Amino acid sequence: MSSSLNILCIDSSTEACSVALLTKDATTYQRFMFAPREHTQKILPTVDEVVKEAKLTLADIDVIAYGQGPGSFTGVRIGISIAQGLAFGLEKKMVGISTLQAMAQQALHSDKDCNSVYAAIDARMGEVYFAHYINENGVMVLQDKEVVIKPEELIDQQQNNGIIIQQSSQLVGTGWAAYPELIAFYQTCSVSDILYPSAEFMLNSASLLIENDKAVEPELAIPVYLRDTVTWKKLPGRE
Repeated sequence: MSSSLNILCIDSSTEACSVALLTKDATTYQRFMFAPREHTQKILPTVDEVVKEAKLTLADIDVIAYGQGPGSFTGVRIGISIAQGLAFGLEKKMVGISTLQAMAQQALHSDKDCNSVYAAIDARMGEVYFAHYINENGVMVLQDKEVVIKPEELIDQQQNNGIIIQQSSQLVGTGWAAYPELIAFYQTCSVSDILYPSAEFMLNSASLLIENDKAVEPELAIPVYLRDTVTWKKLPGRE
């Protein structure tokens, strides 16, 4: 993976949080930690640690990438807010990367022969965030679309639409252990030990998006929740 830019990536969309930096000399620096409810305390110190390890300063960063979701509503918001704050302060553009795609990309990194990945993150409320990815020239490419869906509805859709499960595919994410009926349905596939997205495996997609002029101004960076409506308590005066 090469880059003519210094790309910093932040993800806090799940119980894990991570920071990764791809430098102009194609070196990657990264940190990954399982830190539920500690994202706000850990991300900025970790950014500082990674940037210093690369012997750079924040002023040397060219683009800010972020895990856009799907994932925890709070986690996604924390990640994009911190990334936006950095981008505004540095006057840099941003790119958002799918958390599901990042796990699929990690699966390919772990197994160069991996051609198909089904990603599922436990979305709570009896649902999963789900997507299918296929290896196209070293990039895991989304098939159809990412969805939030109940496991039984996903199984029904697969059966009723005559969709053929890609045998020997890898299953990544927390959704499989949360809903064993999915593992039973995808029994010809292998359950991976990849449970959470990592910023390190968002860098490849970030580079491609930047090359294709898909980076945007910070105010245009958006999260991906998949759920049509997300409710939260509004602060007084913010209705």
